[in-house]
Amino acid sequence: MANASRQAAWEFWGAELKRRREEAHLTQEALGRLVFVSGGYISQFEQAFRKPQLDVAVRIDGVLQTDGFFERTWRQLIDDQRYADYFAAAADLEGLANKICEFEPMIVPGLLQTAAYTRAFMLAGNPFAAEEYIEDKVRARLDRAVVLKDATRPVYWAVLHEAVLRVPVGGPAVMAEELERIAQLARERKILLQVLPFAAGAYPVMGKSLRLMEFDDAPPTAYTEGAYSGNLLDDPAVVKRAQEAYDLFRAAALSPEASLTLIESAAEDYRRCASST
Repeated sequence: MANASRQAAWEFWGAELKRRREEAHLTQEALGRLVFVSGGYISQFEQAFRKPQLDVAVRIDGVLQTDGFFERTWRQLIDDQRYADYFAAAADLEGLANKICEFEPMIVPGLLQTAAYTRAFMLAGNPFAAEEYIEDKVRARLDRAVVLKDATRPVYWAVLHEAVLRVPVGGPAVMAEELERIAQLARERKILLQVLPFAAGAYPVMGKSLRLMEFDDAPPTAYTEGAYSGNLLDDPAVVKRAQEAYDLFRAAALSPEASLTLIESAAEDYRRCASST
């Protein structure tokens, strides 16, 4: 589904929510209390700025007695085969954010991946997949990266664990190209990037990626992801804890200048290794 038509469909979802809420003689605040979100969130759902999580859609059906309407339409709208089910809502928010901060413990963040890196990573996890499936996944990931090329791109700050630089996804040539791309984006000041070195030792939320997103007219959210699962978090107390964890990452990481030097050195090592084989 094209972005414009998806947005129009979400606007319909929000308009229906407003119509049925008003028919039930409930204010946004009253409905919010009944489904365990704020009245401000109900307003954002109705304006199609924010997409609700599935459990909220289910609770709305229960409160408004809409016979599963909001759950069914949610499933139809969120069923974007380009992304895993648990990531689709986060991908939608990514395009609306004015600031994205993320930590990755093992792989290059999706927004920074080259086509070759993405292809190698997808093939590693799907060794029997058809080529069309792999290419669709590569295309979807590259489409996401457009947000960093746009004139109104969000502020993007990433902290990568040093393991990201050392795990040779796709081999030396692929890694050299990938790290050179990251270094170029950093030199062009399109991203701010730090590396958390092995020497930093233990760190919070070990083994999970963390993405924080901020918006012009909505509260911030956090997204964490592990193996075959992800959680989009918008509870203010939980988001605050996630932000504190990210602050610890930044404090323990190398400076941007030292990080860039390390990335360029790793890229050079991979390039040398690729040319010698």
